[in-house]
Amino acid sequence: MSKSELLRGAFYGISAASIWGGMYVVSDVTLLSVPPFTLLTLRILLALLVLVPLSRARGQGSTDDKTKAELLAVGAVGLGISLGTQFVGTDLSTALNGALVTSAAPAFVVLFAMILLRERLTRARLASIVLSSIGVLVILDPAAADFRSASFLGNVFLAISAVTWGLYSVLVRTVALRHALPTLTVTVYALFGGLLLSIPASAFELTQRPLGDVDALVVLGVLYLGLVSTALALLLWNRAFALVPATLASLFFFAQPLSGALLAALLLGQEMTLALWLGGGLIAAALLLSIVRAPKNTPAAKQASP
Repeated sequence: MSKSELLRGAFYGISAASIWGGMYVVSDVTLLSVPPFTLLTLRILLALLVLVPLSRARGQGSTDDKTKAELLAVGAVGLGISLGTQFVGTDLSTALNGALVTSAAPAFVVLFAMILLRERLTRARLASIVLSSIGVLVILDPAAADFRSASFLGNVFLAISAVTWGLYSVLVRTVALRHALPTLTVTVYALFGGLLLSIPASAFELTQRPLGDVDALVVLGVLYLGLVSTALALLLWNRAFALVPATLASLFFFAQPLSGALLAALLLGQEMTLALWLGGGLIAAALLLSIVRAPKNTPAAKQASP
């Protein structure tokens, strides 16, 4: 892993997490009219509408059947189970709970990276995880989260989402290290893998809970989730995990609650509190520490093109 690969991986990962920072608020509003798995299906279809033509224009996408099946399975975990349970959890719980519970995902990335990739957790990365976690807690303020029995089931789904997202992220790197495939190809097949679960779940869901009122705000929310939060951010996230070790890339996820808090301050006029400045400083320090102390002898995935 060269310095250039490290910096590009950091840029891709932090950019993806920053985009996802506003996702929970958008999801919370959109889910009032669109049921969870139906919203997930629309999100994936919109992303494919953009990425499939792009993949074909670049002459990418062809691979053997065994690799296709592997990529579809990875997508089923990350885009079917993880994002599906995230939407269900957010629907049953709250946006704050969603941001707080799923911020545990980096810990599961580290766990699965140590088990599946035999990556070593260095002292610098452990210190970065601790600093970032404290920063997240300072920003989100767990005391303000609602963990009453009414939202307990939603929090369980959010926890499942955090675990499976950690597994998905490591599997993306595993596949990228094993096959010389462009990130775009990996992302497209992963999205199709998500559809294998989301379409039947959506079909059943709509028989129990039909669509509500769909106004311009809901349409904009769906477009944001599909085109920006999925097509763009997922491509960036997958590329980050192809370039740098999973135990390092996991730290980029901590930019999500920070960017969410900043967006709330800038767009919604919420106060830039001392907690926001302190938590943001801790997360920034953790990311800087992880990049400065990153080892240079870790291989990046060989890919034909991004």
